[in-house]
Amino acid sequence: MGHALCVCSRGTVIMDNKRYLFIQKLGEGGFSYVDLVEGLHDGHFYALKRILCHERQDQEEAQREADMHRLFHHPNILHLVAYCLRERGTKHEAWLLLPFFKRGTLWNEIEKLKDKGNFLTEDQILQLLLGICRGLEAIHAKGYAHRDLKPTNILLGDEGQPVLMDLGSMNQACIHVEGSRQALALQDWAAQRCTISYRAPELFSVQSHCVIDERTDVWKGDSVALAVQNQLNIPQSPRHSSALRQLLASMMTVDPQQRPHIPFLLSQLEALQPSSPGQLTTQI
Repeated sequence: MGHALCVCSRGTVIMDNKRYLFIQKLGEGGFSYVDLVEGLHDGHFYALKRILCHERQDQEEAQREADMHRLFHHPNILHLVAYCLRERGTKHEAWLLLPFFKRGTLWNEIEKLKDKGNFLTEDQILQLLLGICRGLEAIHAKGYAHRDLKPTNILLGDEGQPVLMDLGSMNQACIHVEGSRQALALQDWAAQRCTISYRAPELFSVQSHCVIDERTDVWKGDSVALAVQNQLNIPQSPRHSSALRQLLASMMTVDPQQRPHIPFLLSQLEALQPSSPGQLTTQI
């Protein structure tokens, strides 16, 4: 069920034989809560995600999320520090200890910059996309797709490097279907867990082969592109190069067969040269 946990006092807990001090609540949503804690053994800050588990299935899903984190050791994917399952009356809480990023998410950054009327250079936008795609490449290499890529699920490091989080929605990037009954079951499952625009193109053409591939991450990733494109009016903006506009447009193609694969996006991003000293800027 995970590592041992001890609630030692009202303000501290022990995970993996290390004591952590509660600092403040960071947020909550649905049946999960996130607290800021400090490791008394190292002085570092961490985010403690607590998931309330009503049923056995909830425990299994929390365990699976922890397992997904443990699959990766990549600078653009959030790693898991510790995990445990704690009894709370007749229910349980799954606790995931994660690194704390003081800059918050990409969405937080976009909102702050927009409120201040500040600018990001085009090079910074390209570096964000490069880090996101490298993280996705690592996920796809393990045979999975993130399935919930959006600005609120991308943390920013001290130097602005993007880190993919919220791996609870991850699933196999390629699902083999044999027969119409399995296809219908898959469609019902996807309808409950995914936005219809995310899965429908693949699900309505189900055959006995792989029906969900890595390009669904590029499709879902259009919310990242939209965070840039819609708010910045990129198609008409003189601050953006044609290369960036074309790249974002390719990521938002509706036809799944026309969307670029991550390796292609990486090659395009890596091929783009840094701007000159009088570089163009992108307003957020």
